[in-house]
Amino acid sequence: MRFLFLVLASALPMLAQLAVQGETVHTMTGEAIRDGVVLMRDGKIERVGPASSVSVPNGYRTLRARVVTPGLIDAHSTVGLSGYLNQPHDQDQTERSTAIQPELRALDAFNPQEKLVEYLRGYGVTTLHTGHGPGPLVSGQTLIAKTLGRTAEEAVIVPAAMVAATFGEDAREQAGKSPGSRAKMAAMLRAEFIKAKEASSKPATTRDLRQEVFVKLVKGEMPLLVTVQRAHDIATVIRVGKEFGVRIVLDGVAEAHMLLDEIKASGYAVIVHPTMARARGDAENISLETAAKLKATGIPFALQTGFEGYVPKTRIVLFEAAMAAANGLSFRDALASITIDAARLLGVANRVGSLAEGKDADLALYDGDPFEWTSHCVGTIINGRVVSETKQ
Repeated sequence: MRFLFLVLASALPMLAQLAVQGETVHTMTGEAIRDGVVLMRDGKIERVGPASSVSVPNGYRTLRARVVTPGLIDAHSTVGLSGYLNQPHDQDQTERSTAIQPELRALDAFNPQEKLVEYLRGYGVTTLHTGHGPGPLVSGQTLIAKTLGRTAEEAVIVPAAMVAATFGEDAREQAGKSPGSRAKMAAMLRAEFIKAKEASSKPATTRDLRQEVFVKLVKGEMPLLVTVQRAHDIATVIRVGKEFGVRIVLDGVAEAHMLLDEIKASGYAVIVHPTMARARGDAENISLETAAKLKATGIPFALQTGFEGYVPKTRIVLFEAAMAAANGLSFRDALASITIDAARLLGVANRVGSLAEGKDADLALYDGDPFEWTSHCVGTIINGRVVSETKQ
């Protein structure tokens, strides 16, 4: 019944006036506010400040919490394409019929009413960067969406955010299919970039969906999100990216600690492997301290939940940040990695990631320190609408 209520509630008019009072309000625009107030009107943040200077007007519904943060952002997921049942009919994150498929659009497969979306929403996750997952050399496009909506169009913020790719063992095909080696992976990418460079310099006479996406990549209109773990593979991805002037976002980077200077020099941002991912295959050298080492080196990064091949099919980015905070990151840096820093990396900081006047009214409410296992998310607000009040 709770799921049915939330689906029906998404079709109701938006609550026009809402206030949240928090013992501590982390705006992510400056220092935390003690005894803070966030006023919301028509889906946007109207005002933020201490209760001594921001009074709640008459007629506003008021919620209270120990700790208030911006709505959390999962910087890389497959939720909405991957479903909680772990059955073929709700697993649309990977198409293995061919190695290169940038024309596949997450928007055409994203299910905003998937129960995993509701599950994340209950923990304060309000924005997802999700789409086609790791595996094929180029698996398809991603999107950025809110975790509330009846349709993909209602939920989406950016319908085509990045193009997802994989470099390393997971992208290797079997039975004589290409790519069967790392050199072939690089060669196949180079071939597509060369064709796209040539196509970008002349008017198109026919539509070629694959080539249109690669043209956007070589023009810098979209970034290529590359899941890559091994140090030598990271170096290859940087090399190929620089060769063609492609904007790259490095994803995973289990062995980033071996190439910190090179990653920083590349200027590429990183979406770090989940802190609690399983150490196996190319990711056997993951570390709980990867995020802290990137921060110390000055490399921009965000945290993610990634993709899981088992039920319940997703992690919670809140817990990923909590583990990073316990392994070298400060509280604020860990919270930033799933709020404002994630929003900046994804290019949506003008709307989400911090509590500031004019931004989307997306908030997460907690009954204690969000990174303490004994704390609970007691409320989630998206676009000024209370979408969850069940303690998680």
